[in-house]
Amino acid sequence: MRESLTVMTRKGQVTVPAEIREAMGLREGDKVAFIMEKGQVKLVKRGSVVNRTAGVLRTGKPAKSAERLREEAEKEIAGEVVERSER
Repeated sequence: MRESLTVMTRKGQVTVPAEIREAMGLREGDKVAFIMEKGQVKLVKRGSVVNRTAGVLRTGKPAKSAERLREEAEKEIAGEVVERSER
């Protein structure tokens, strides 16, 4: 385990030492998380929510247009209204 020292500013900011930035592949604008675990803090590189979740809901089918989605929603709502009125 290597140790690198840095100083905390009055505002609670610290500079991540260059060798750690390089080892973690950190660049300006990257998101990082501080994780508190058993009295120690870990620094972890995080991507944006968009980058981490992109493609999660991919189905392999072509995307539907906004107009098509609206039409399908209107049909579904109309069907529910008819069903409720028949009760």
